[in-house]
Amino acid sequence: MITLGAAGVAFGAPVERAAERVVAPIRERDPTGLSDLVPVGGFRYYTVTSSVPRLGPANYRLRVHGLVDRPMTLTLADLGRMPQATLVRDFQCVTGWRVGAVHWSGVLLRDLLAAAGVQPAGTALTFRSFDGLYTESLTLDQATRPDVLVALTMLGAPVTHDHGGPVRLYVAPMYGYKSIKWLGEIEVVNAVTPGYWERQGYDVDGWVGRSNGRADEAV
Repeated sequence: MITLGAAGVAFGAPVERAAERVVAPIRERDPTGLSDLVPVGGFRYYTVTSSVPRLGPANYRLRVHGLVDRPMTLTLADLGRMPQATLVRDFQCVTGWRVGAVHWSGVLLRDLLAAAGVQPAGTALTFRSFDGLYTESLTLDQATRPDVLVALTMLGAPVTHDHGGPVRLYVAPMYGYKSIKWLGEIEVVNAVTPGYWERQGYDVDGWVGRSNGRADEAV
C-alpha cells in the first residue's frame, strides 16, 4: 500500500486513481486505521446501504421535478450538453479529514434550476440518491450559489462509482454530507426537509467551520 501511495504522489492523477481503487476496499475493512497513513487521495468512501447500482450512459437518469414549470428527466448526454462550469475547491468531511484543491466540473445547480423554471412557491430542494435511501436538502438561496455544482467530473476524470458517480452534488462551502452521492432526483419543494444525516443529529445548514460544533477553516 505504501508503494501504491508513493507512486500516486510521484506520477500524478492517473496512477493515484488506480491506487485508490486498490486501497479503498482495504481501508473499508481495516480495523487498525493504519491504511489511512497511505498517501493516496485522502478520500474515504461512505455509503448507508449495502450496495449501490452501477449506472452509466445507457441507464442513468436525473429527474428534476416538483414546484417547477418544466419538469425534466436528463441523461448524462443531456447534462453534458448544458453549459459546464469548473471549480477547484477543497472537500471537507464533518469527521475531520479534508482533500485540498479538488478539480470539479459539471453543471451549476442554479443553471439546471433556471432551465426547469422554479415556481414562486419553491423555496427549498430535496435531493435523493439512487442508492434508494440517502437524502439531502438545501434552501433555494443555498442551491443557487455559484459554488454548488451538479458534478460530472472530479480529479480530471468522470466521477467514479465510489465517489458517487456518474453524477453527484458538490456543495463547496458545506461539509461533505451535503454533497449527496449517486444523485438521482432533485425535487423543488416549499420547505426544507432534513436529510439522512440531519435526522441522525447533523446540522441542516452544514457550513464548514460554522456548524456541527466544528471550527474547520472555511473552504
